[in-house]
Amino acid sequence: MGLRIHFVVDPHGWCCMGLIVFVWLYNIVIIPKIVLFPHYEEGHIPGILIIIFYGISIFCLVALVRVSITDPGRLPENPKIPHGEREFWELCNKCNLMRPKRSHHCSRCGHCVRRMDHHCPWINNCVGEDNHWLFLQLCFYTELLTCYALMFSFCHYYYFLPLKKRNLDLFVVRHELAIMRLAAFMGITMLVGITGLFYTQLIGIITDTTSIEKMSNCCEEISRPRKPWQQTFSEVFGTRWKILWFIPFRQRQPLRVPYHFANHV
Repeated sequence: MGLRIHFVVDPHGWCCMGLIVFVWLYNIVIIPKIVLFPHYEEGHIPGILIIIFYGISIFCLVALVRVSITDPGRLPENPKIPHGEREFWELCNKCNLMRPKRSHHCSRCGHCVRRMDHHCPWINNCVGEDNHWLFLQLCFYTELLTCYALMFSFCHYYYFLPLKKRNLDLFVVRHELAIMRLAAFMGITMLVGITGLFYTQLIGIITDTTSIEKMSNCCEEISRPRKPWQQTFSEVFGTRWKILWFIPFRQRQPLRVPYHFANHV
């Protein structure tokens, strides 16, 4: 399945995504400049910590770019419905097109999306069947990068040895306290928000329920048997190999795993 580029023309989404990129750039420049490189040069920390920091940053950026431009599962205007699956399709009352059940019409994008979870302005795109796995990776690596940056900010003042070589001619050194306070404020704000979002996403996948279904109470929990969590995650990420769930560079393939729901009397 080839990569389909999806670009949403939405100034509000551009502003939200621009803010996320600014926070990412701010931390990717400030934390190494003030904390990592000076302490590495004086032998306080090993170089592997810097490599890990940039590795997490790259994974976070790749997940952000890919989830924002990947087609979330937009339905074509004239979809071909398999003869044996007609009962699993329905008519959208907004665009008057046939769509699989559990699809939703996004009013901001103007089309239906397969298994749509929600429209996220922070990525300027819908979160649907084909990019949900990238959204989960973005939440995971954003939280990991934020915790990593906050940890080094704390250690810089309360754990590491004081720096002996300080160039006061540099702007970031003269205004270090204000710059680090701003970084800590953005980090804590990001951590609180992304933790709540990541938690709701994980619960939704475990229960096989989208955010829209939760709000509309149409998940049919009584008639739909509960799947094992390994299967629901495998369907979202498109693979049973758990190590690949953390790789944003690969290509996702649709996965449908048959399962048996046992009834215990």
